Amino acid sequence: QVQLVESGGGSVQSGGSLRLSCVASGNTVKLRCMGWFRQGPGKEREGLATIDWLSKTTYADSVKGRFTISQDNPKNTLYLQVSSLNPEDTAVYYCAAGREYYGCSGTSDRQMRYWGQGTQVTVSS
Repeated sequence: QVQLVESGGGSVQSGGSLRLSCVASGNTVKLRCMGWFRQGPGKEREGLATIDWLSKTTYADSVKGRFTISQDNPKNTLYLQVSSLNPEDTAVYYCAAGREYYGCSGTSDRQMRYWGQGTQVTVSS
């Protein structure tokens, strides 16, 4: 089992930035893919970015150039730097981990097995 805990959300104005963090615990040694997702009000969950055990990254077109995913393996921590925020970025942001030993396949949420509780990001104009 793997537990994921996000932090770093908050309220910012348009153009602002945040760094979201996700600490993984439990049986993390078998994980090969992690990612960030979000769900805005009245919207479906959207894949933002994934990163594999070799630090290969994949981004959704909607966030390329604005969001950066990274990981600190010794700290079992996943990050998402979000920049140039606009009100459409308002959502609950989730960290997720894929099935044990499976690498990443795009930014689909169907590949993820473990989910955090989410952290709210609110962007005002």
